Order: sequence, then C-alpha cells, then structure tokens
Amino acid sequence: MNRHSIVLRAANPAFDEGLAFARYLDEAAEGFFRFWFGRRAEHIIATAYTQPDHDLSYQNVNFAERDNVIVGMVLGYTAEQHRRSSHEPLERAAGRSNLRMRTVRMLFAPIMRIIDSIAPGDFYVQAIAVDSEHRGDGIGSILMDSSEDRAHANGSARLSLDVSAKNKKARRFYEHRGMIVESQWPKRLAIPALKFHRMTKVL
Repeated sequence: MNRHSIVLRAANPAFDEGLAFARYLDEAAEGFFRFWFGRRAEHIIATAYTQPDHDLSYQNVNFAERDNVIVGMVLGYTAEQHRRSSHEPLERAAGRSNLRMRTVRMLFAPIMRIIDSIAPGDFYVQAIAVDSEHRGDGIGSILMDSSEDRAHANGSARLSLDVSAKNKKARRFYEHRGMIVESQWPKRLAIPALKFHRMTKVL
C-alpha cells in the first residue's frame, strides 16, 4: 500500500465514529473493555466518546483513513489531561451497566491504576489499533508519528505507553521507534498475561 493513500484526521464527536473507536479500543486492550462493560460495551464507549474532557473522548483520538474508510486509530493524551479527566461520561453512558462497571473497576483497581502513574510532562498513548488486513502497511507508524506530533504540540517531554509483556510483536515495533522499557508492572507477578512494560521515548 502507498502510505500517501492514507489520510490522518482528528476524530469527530459522532456516535458512528464512536462505534469504530470502541471496536479498536477493545481490540487494543485484548477484550478488556467488553469484559468491563459487558454486551453493551461498544454502545457505552461510543456514547461516552462523543463527550469532552475524559480519557476516551473524541478529543484524544486520531483516525487513519483509506478511501474515506477508517482503517486505524490512536488514542493519547497528556498527563495533565488525564489528571483532569472525569469518569462521569462513562458512568452516565453505562446506565444500568454502571454496577458492573464499578465492580470490575474495584476488582481490577491495581491494574487500572497503571494509567494514573503517567509521569508529569509525558504524552501517554493508551491505545493504537489497525485493521488486520492493513497491518504491515505502515499505518501504525503513521499513527505513532501523529502521537509524537501531538506530544510536541502540547509541550510534552516524553512519549509513554504500556504494553502487555506477552505482546512481543508490539514491543518490537515500539523499540524500532526508539522507545525503551523503563519499568514493568507488577514487579513480582510472573504471569505474562497480567504483566505490563512501561515504555518511553524522550522527545
């Protein structure tokens, strides 16, 4: 594929785009969001996506398109934006699923707190995903380039993200882009499925 055929654009607060975002987000998180919210996960996330001032808002999303069709997504924000983020849009969107959401959040609080450890001055990439049929075409690199551009525009000193220890392919991709493993979490747990690497890059 010609990389010039890919158009990168900021997301819009449209519910249909939110559904696409929700699918990519859950894929990047290896099914965690569907587990978190249940069968209505895509609807809940898409509804919250249309609202401003929280981590999963359209404000923090860039899409990659080919022939006016979305083929990839990246979600990222600064440490300060995360600090100001509200859970209210997700809780309101969850409605009757709110009890499930709160229960899962409580049970997995140690894992979910990993995002709260974003260092001041970092631009954090929470999720990046590309349609399976377009992987290997350079779209992931285009999306990461856009994250670095946004990081520079926000005056961030570093790019950071968390990657599952078992996802060696993703880790190699980030290493190829100059990111290094800064730490791992949790430090003592030996189960790869529940272990994450914090990777960073000085900008």
